[in-house]
Amino acid sequence: MKLNSIVRLAYALACASLLQSSAATAATETVLYSFKGGSDGANPTTGLTNVRGTLYGATPFGGVYQLCGGRGCGTVFSVATSGAEKVVHSFGSGGDGSEPLTRLINVDGTLYGTTNDGGTYGVGTVFAITNDDTELVLHSFGNGSDGQYPGERLIDVKGTFYGTTGRGGNLADCRNLAGAGCGTVFSITPEGTENVLYAFQGGSDGESPGGPLLSVKGTLYGMSGRSGSGCLGTGCGMVFSITSGGTENVLYAFDGNDGGGPNGGLIKFKSKLYGLTTGGGGPGCNGYGCGTMFSLTLTGTETVLYSFKGGSDGASPIGPLLNVNGTFYGTTGIGGAYNMGTVFSITPGGTETVLYSFKGGSDGAYPYADLVSLDGRLYGTTNEGGTGTCMVYDINVGCGTVFAITP
Repeated sequence: MKLNSIVRLAYALACASLLQSSAATAATETVLYSFKGGSDGANPTTGLTNVRGTLYGATPFGGVYQLCGGRGCGTVFSVATSGAEKVVHSFGSGGDGSEPLTRLINVDGTLYGTTNDGGTYGVGTVFAITNDDTELVLHSFGNGSDGQYPGERLIDVKGTFYGTTGRGGNLADCRNLAGAGCGTVFSITPEGTENVLYAFQGGSDGESPGGPLLSVKGTLYGMSGRSGSGCLGTGCGMVFSITSGGTENVLYAFDGNDGGGPNGGLIKFKSKLYGLTTGGGGPGCNGYGCGTMFSLTLTGTETVLYSFKGGSDGASPIGPLLNVNGTFYGTTGIGGAYNMGTVFSITPGGTETVLYSFKGGSDGAYPYADLVSLDGRLYGTTNEGGTGTCMVYDINVGCGTVFAITP
């Protein structure tokens, strides 16, 4: 779930009394790169991928081709741990896609990812970037019931990729979006052969799946941010499983008190699944709830391990969590000491520690992506802040950063 400026402003006004004017940080933050908003890219929402010590990511805006409403169609970039940035590919040339929103995956030196828009039919692509920086479109969505808007990261299971689309599939009426479809789980080969494994119906089975899938012993697990009628009528979301034959099972449905709007995907630690919800878990954050961390057994027993309060501890956590030696790390999109988001650690038992609160200046603001660990440091991106100039409603919000956290 991405938060726009209006939502952030409303949240800030509602929760201002909870925020602290300052806070001691438990970690050191270093900005490796500040995006300038031009050909180098702008406003990243993706996490980073480590390829032999160099970090790769994507931006939904910027690039060489200043199309897509004049903001650019996005980039794939690399950043060295020293801070040197390189644009690997600029989207917007023909039908190669636009607006990459999620982390890339590395398979034998080739990067694979999705664009949420663009392609032959204008509703997204799966692409590959070869080791000589050549981009190949493996599949353009929208030619029938194959899905639309693949906004989440792919996973590799024994040489076949699996992912989700937010719309498309059965082309049913979902939330008054006539014929848009309720989303899919799909597979695709490295050669580009795509198959819909499951098309959501928009009822109790969920709709608009979000976050990367997780494979556990041949079964896929994922989350839908919408299902049911609670949580202001959009549904509180659920966790589902999909067998290799395409049979879907609702493993757990949220009711708001235990979390709402599960986000970012699951991880497995020992015998349980762990994840985050962007809302629910309590009365804070203007009645929406500030989000939770939860555990879930493979038989469907859920436990809320931590409920975010929306103050200095952060709000609207972004998944998936990162497991480093049994401690989980993540980000919150908002909240923290300055209401610009946080990097936090949390134990499997639910003890949370804020490692860094973003200030919204040159250090960055609104970390909307998960983290990656490399050489004892945590690396991530912020959607805004930094030293670049990117205007929203005639206000310079910054173009985002790549940062490192030393715990």
